[in-house]
Amino acid sequence: MPLSEKKYPYPVISLAQTDSTNQYLNELCHKSPYPLEELTTVCAEYQTAGKGQRGNSWEAEKGKNLLFSFVLYPTFMEAGQQFILSQIISLAIKETLDKIVEDICIKWPNDIYWKEKKICGILIENDLQERYIGRSIIGVGLNVNQEQFQSDAPNPISLKQITGQEHDRDKLLSDILIRVYEYYHRLQTEAPPIFRTYISAHYTEALFRHNGWHLYTNGYDTFLARIICVEPDGHLVLEDEKKNLHRYLFKEVQYVLQ
Repeated sequence: MPLSEKKYPYPVISLAQTDSTNQYLNELCHKSPYPLEELTTVCAEYQTAGKGQRGNSWEAEKGKNLLFSFVLYPTFMEAGQQFILSQIISLAIKETLDKIVEDICIKWPNDIYWKEKKICGILIENDLQERYIGRSIIGVGLNVNQEQFQSDAPNPISLKQITGQEHDRDKLLSDILIRVYEYYHRLQTEAPPIFRTYISAHYTEALFRHNGWHLYTNGYDTFLARIICVEPDGHLVLEDEKKNLHRYLFKEVQYVLQ
């Protein structure tokens, strides 16, 4: 069944096909004579040029998954605080999926995994206004009912492959948007230090391989390390076997997957 525009708590534009929901929403924001309502969402049955992190493409069979982007205006946040957006969106999606399956986690910085396999990717594109975030467009690709993957991506998986059942994409999208709003509203209204400490703790607990020693690569060497923390600006802090601490930005280190 195609996605409906009438079942959501926020404005949803449903497309049969587009190049990229992020790009479509970005253009819509530029063309609109007034700001779109926050959490206005563009979803597509199929993307011809879906974007993932590191410039990768995102494989998705037509009409089987959730491919959507939504807009926020976190103008109250300085640019250096933008990682908390990644955290709350990752947690919102993880906690929505937790109601369906076990063993969902967040692979730093914001991929959603089931065990050792990737079920969801998130791409956040921020427009800055001086020191603050003027607008954020958040793109999400969630594997829902696809049964086979043809690309050379190493480890994709869908909800249907995990559970053996079809899942209601409308309900999933609605539940995710509601959970995002709950976190975003708290970010706006609660005392920043207390809320950010709360989010950091929940995010760390939800991390893929947050316990124990695991293999990583920095592009030159493969080494054994354990996660110490993720800093407020998004740096991943690892401890190696010699008890040396190393701080990494996104793309500077990768997990060695099974």
